[in-house]
Amino acid sequence: MTVSAYQAKSTNSLSFDLTKDGKLIGKLSYKSWFKFNAVIEITNNPNYKFEPKGFWGTTIELKEGEKVLLKFKMNWNGEIIIQTYFNNLEKDYIFKHRGIFKESFILIDQEGNELLVMKPNLKWNNMNYEYQLTSSDIFENFSNKEILLMSSLHCANYYISLMMSYQ
Repeated sequence: MTVSAYQAKSTNSLSFDLTKDGKLIGKLSYKSWFKFNAVIEITNNPNYKFEPKGFWGTTIELKEGEKVLLKFKMNWNGEIIIQTYFNNLEKDYIFKHRGIFKESFILIDQEGNELLVMKPNLKWNNMNYEYQLTSSDIFENFSNKEILLMSSLHCANYYISLMMSYQ
């Protein structure tokens, strides 16, 4: 099994650059730190917007214009359930936190395959996060892998901000 490595670095407290081998793949930008609205810019693609839905804003939708491509929400046991609607096909994924000392997030498909591992690293000098992302062969063959990479980054930030708010 070969793996691909990506890096996500916070350029300031409101945006992240995702790169592979030093080449920019995309950018995730938040309007404010306390909201889950965000914009994804992927090289050579239209922009996509994350918008909270519902009274409590617990479901987050990713839209291209008015079309919903993906949505996610945290379930009762702290896992984030992601539903994608690419090419009018619905697929479900689980994004979850793993470990305490060797902390990471993982993205799993419906068959239980580990698609993506994200290791967060807090840069104490500027209080910004960086992530090391490692993907599987299965993930690398996805036609919408860039959107899923950027969405996983948003899920990790969402999870961390929710856990910080409970403390």
